[in-house]
Amino acid sequence: DTNRPLLKELSLRAPGTFNHSLQVANLAEAAADAIGAHALLTRVGAYYHDIGKMVKPEYFTENQMMGSNKHDNIEPSMSRLVILNHVKEGIELAKKNNLNPALIDFIPQHHGTSLIYYFYQKSVEEAADGEVVDEDIFRYPGPKPQSRETAITLLADSVEGATRALDDPNPSNIEMTVKKVVNNKFIDGQLDECPLTLKEIEKISSTFIRILTAMYHGRVKYPEKKNGADKTGAKKNRSAFKDGNRHNRSAEEAPAQDQQHPDERRDDPPPSENT
Repeated sequence: DTNRPLLKELSLRAPGTFNHSLQVANLAEAAADAIGAHALLTRVGAYYHDIGKMVKPEYFTENQMMGSNKHDNIEPSMSRLVILNHVKEGIELAKKNNLNPALIDFIPQHHGTSLIYYFYQKSVEEAADGEVVDEDIFRYPGPKPQSRETAITLLADSVEGATRALDDPNPSNIEMTVKKVVNNKFIDGQLDECPLTLKEIEKISSTFIRILTAMYHGRVKYPEKKNGADKTGAKKNRSAFKDGNRHNRSAEEAPAQDQQHPDERRDDPPPSENT
């Protein structure tokens, strides 16, 4: 029930995060159902996974106004603290509101020990010559997902953010992005402590691809036909349309991470090519 007090508060204070959570819940529930996991628990856990973001909503991309990013004005080390703290603050809010412990598990486990890659990389680039940046301090404290349900939510969370950031969410780009995100998490060891099998991970990926492809299919923009357009205008329109297709092909060939806003899905490293 999204009208529960805590979720209602999330929708008012961090509407972007609330909408993101609904999308993650849809993906996660379908994936859980596909492998015979607890679909209802997964859905409700996904509703609450990011409640800590309502404390400082303006520091998270989905709640920011166009062109406004609070992280542009602070050091990467401070950005790291803000990002990490949303997990701690989420757990505190959940306990204060007497949330079931099974639901609270989704808050820390949906990140596992993932690297907050963007701010880690930014810190490396800004470091003085010879200064070594400790990667571990840019990782979430964990624990890694301990159940199939929290593991599915970790994957759904990353996949939702990555596909939302695509310039051209066509079926090919969506499939490529989902496979790369899931592969990243697997290689980084984020699924090591949960009972998911390789066959189940494959089913989860296929479910994500199917749902996201259907969701974005209706959003494709077609060129508008103008009444009374002369031949010259039609020729210009065809030329512009071809140029647009060239741009889309370039986006298709780029790694999924390159198509994202720099603050989007901060905890994902560049996608591996080993899909």
